[in-house]
Amino acid sequence: MKQILLVEDDPEISDLVKAHLENEGYRVLTAADGEEAARLFANGGVDLVLLDLMLPKMNGMTLLKQIRVHSSVPILILSAKGSDLDKALGLGFGADDYIAKPFSLIELTARVQAAIRRATDYTVAEAKEERVLQRGGIRLDVDAFMAYKNGQAVKLTAKEFQLLHVFMENPKRVFTKEQLYQQIWNEPYLGEENVINVHIRRLREKIETNPSKPEIIETVWGIGYKLGAPQ
Repeated sequence: MKQILLVEDDPEISDLVKAHLENEGYRVLTAADGEEAARLFANGGVDLVLLDLMLPKMNGMTLLKQIRVHSSVPILILSAKGSDLDKALGLGFGADDYIAKPFSLIELTARVQAAIRRATDYTVAEAKEERVLQRGGIRLDVDAFMAYKNGQAVKLTAKEFQLLHVFMENPKRVFTKEQLYQQIWNEPYLGEENVINVHIRRLREKIETNPSKPEIIETVWGIGYKLGAPQ
């Protein structure tokens, strides 16, 4: 049984979401503030985090960054703050998806199922491939889910790792944003351009020598992105 950590300080919303997800077959842990959530997550066994941004004691963005230091577990933000800026901030700090309040429980369940399925499927695929991809100073150990730049380990989120994997597996191919979204998120592309932009930017910040002049993940203007020539 998959275990979800629900971090929400509104008891009515927390109780409603917890009851619904348990009815769908998930085990749900709840936390009403960021510090309590951090303690529960540290105990291990969490397969997905549903995270409100406006929390007492430790806010959601701080907790998100803290989790991402050590884990690539799927994180879905739940927040009444639905502006593009808030979405970009959440995705930029490593969240996998964003659901603005108010939301339907049907939509929430679908997003949770999709996020867990993507994470599970990718883990299985890694175990089967048992390969190491090398491109210039970048090395990707698919089996160990590790990335290295010039021999130094680079901490990537699940989505960042998958993006880099796609590029390194197809070194001569140019990908449109729609193709990347459908391949990585495994969902229809509905103009989610900002999602791709944020994840590409975050990936570049971790693997490029100069993110403002990328040489590893190159932009093909008017089309999309491709893997740069090895340096």
